[in-house]
Amino acid sequence: MRYAGSRRRRLKLHALLLVCGVFTGLGLLLLTMRPVDPSTVANFPIMVQAARDVNASSQLGKKKVSKPCATVEQMGGDFSLGWWKESIRVRRIIEDHFALYGASRVRSLPPEQFCRHGFVIGKASEAGFGNEMYKILTAAALSIMLNRSLIIGQTRGKFPFGDYISYTNLTFTLKEVKHLWRHSGCMKKYGRHLVMRIDDFQKPSATNVLCSNWKDWEEPIIWFQGTTDAVGAQFFLKNIHPDMRSAASTLFGQPERIHSRPNVFGELMRVLISPSKDVEEAVNWVIGGSEDPDITLHMRMLMNRSVRAVQAALNCTKKAIDHLKQGPRRRVVLVSDTPSVINSIQTSLSAFAEVLHFDYKLFKGNLSAAELKGLHNLEFRVKDWGPAPRWVAFVDFFLASRAKWAVISGAHRRVGTTYVQLIAALAATRGVEEDFPTGSSFSFLSSFQSNLLTEGLGNQVGWGHVWNRFAGPLSCHNQSNQCASTPLLPPSWWDGIWQSPIQRDIRRLEAYGIQLSGFGTFDENHLCSFCNSRKTVVFTVPIISK
Repeated sequence: MRYAGSRRRRLKLHALLLVCGVFTGLGLLLLTMRPVDPSTVANFPIMVQAARDVNASSQLGKKKVSKPCATVEQMGGDFSLGWWKESIRVRRIIEDHFALYGASRVRSLPPEQFCRHGFVIGKASEAGFGNEMYKILTAAALSIMLNRSLIIGQTRGKFPFGDYISYTNLTFTLKEVKHLWRHSGCMKKYGRHLVMRIDDFQKPSATNVLCSNWKDWEEPIIWFQGTTDAVGAQFFLKNIHPDMRSAASTLFGQPERIHSRPNVFGELMRVLISPSKDVEEAVNWVIGGSEDPDITLHMRMLMNRSVRAVQAALNCTKKAIDHLKQGPRRRVVLVSDTPSVINSIQTSLSAFAEVLHFDYKLFKGNLSAAELKGLHNLEFRVKDWGPAPRWVAFVDFFLASRAKWAVISGAHRRVGTTYVQLIAALAATRGVEEDFPTGSSFSFLSSFQSNLLTEGLGNQVGWGHVWNRFAGPLSCHNQSNQCASTPLLPPSWWDGIWQSPIQRDIRRLEAYGIQLSGFGTFDENHLCSFCNSRKTVVFTVPIISK
């Protein structure tokens, strides 16, 4: 009897262990199937990276990374490699587009065809050059995606910054389009009214950037408003309609292939803008009849005299020079919004390079009278733009974009702002040739001093800053000085292996219908449901009333 009782107790114990094992397995299974909460991911970067590595390895065949975070230099990796081949492809697309949709061809179309034609308008004010130029470049990119012609808006008959920038004749003015519309009898003969549809990117509840097929829009003119950086145009990469995603990826490349994306905005500038004769005169005065400079160093200091920022930038410039082949003394263009920083850097930089700097006080060309007739400096923007007259920024821009080998961005706070992004983008186009792509040797570098990286890249919060999409928990804290390769096309999404969002951007994307996880992924089905449930906002204004 004792033996039988002992056996029954052992059977009960085995059954209990079996039941516990089943429930434990079910619990683990449910836990792994539970969606990742963004706040949890932010506290456990190792878990984030583990998931990121699996995803990246399966999609791109990349090597797994076991580290919980990366430095800026590691994130930069080989941004300086691969982009030029894609840029050559995009250069052909841009040239073909303007050959077909440029003003010289379109204005000669028969009335019936012209009245069915579509346009995209880019409008800019004369505020900060980088932000305002991105508005025009975004319109140009959208005109390519939608197979429409480009209009550059004017104010009282003048182009934005028209005293300092010359625009291509491949574009229209709104005045000319109105004249051709009347001349072709578009309203009287074909009943087609000249109407402009406005979509404001900065109003998430109203914009159709992710939810609508813009190729189906019938309005003759489209204005995509509020695109002050590289982000707006690239939002179409995640549009729910395959036509729009395909058009965007054809131009901008696949967002997950972050190391081989084309220099789109640089190639657009190459076609659309050039310095005015007066600005060109000032640029040539600085260069002095010699070869173009080798490197540009841009310091965005906001009237601060940070010794750490200066020293880090000098070290980064020295590395860039050492990376070049042996040759004559290298020429470095120095640009900054803070005069005292220019003085301190110039002395140290002269020890290993020839320094070029535009001193507007010594220049006696046509632009020296521009303060009396052109852009006036605004006292309340002195800390932001510096004390120099506004026109100096355009001389600096076109001078800096003549650099042959590298553009370096240093800053007191935010590295890689829109102004220096465009300098690097335009400079990079100069060495890109189909038969001999020397552009592969061009680099866009970011210089970070260690005190900017105590919390990683977390303070690079603005969408206009090139490192914003890397500012989340995958960015290592307490980094040393960094001299990092930088993307010429600032990313708009978080598809790269080391990209992760900050909480501020997670909250901001919710308004666009994107439920962003802590490591930058989102549920496309949720976006589709969001788009299907919202009311489509259509805002139009008539351009010709009668």
